Amino acid sequence: SNLELIKKLAGAWKELPASQKQVYEEAKKTEWKRYGEQMAAYKAQLTPAQAAALKEERRKQLAKRRSIRAKRELSLLGKPKRARTGFNIFLSENYQESEGTSPVAKMKKLFDAWQKLSPSQKQPYLQLAQDDKVRYETEMKSWEAKMIKLGREDLVRSTKQRRKKKPAETAKQAVTAKASSGGNKAKLKKSEE
Repeated sequence: SNLELIKKLAGAWKELPASQKQVYEEAKKTEWKRYGEQMAAYKAQLTPAQAAALKEERRKQLAKRRSIRAKRELSLLGKPKRARTGFNIFLSENYQESEGTSPVAKMKKLFDAWQKLSPSQKQPYLQLAQDDKVRYETEMKSWEAKMIKLGREDLVRSTKQRRKKKPAETAKQAVTAKASSGGNKAKLKKSEE
């Protein structure tokens, strides 16, 4: 396999004397220099818009890589998995028996089946989800305490709870949003005529 091949090559490289490694090191330096020249020539022929797009793509790649590393670190530190929803539990129990040619087709059929279930049929799954939520919260509290002891307070969830809006505030916002969207519709109708 590739992994075994890489291990053998790494072992052979470690056993190679420095005098023989020198040839490969020099070849690496010349290739790196040639690559730098080619990259400079490529960047010089780009338009400003293309250069900005390339820079943005690189930024996204680095952000994705940082995200993957952060997730890997959290899993290595033993962060508990999130609580499952009732639908997730229903899905895991019924996925193997479901009919469908592809995973997407199976998911669609199970989603339709979930939608058709009555509230009394959903209740066992929702109860299991509630139990899983309790499990998650207790595991998170102990994990966060462990992280604080290790000096990793940066991984602990914020203790500040978001201020919940009062029902009167949300009602005012809904009325304001409806009024503003209603005015836009009236303007559209007038412009169409």
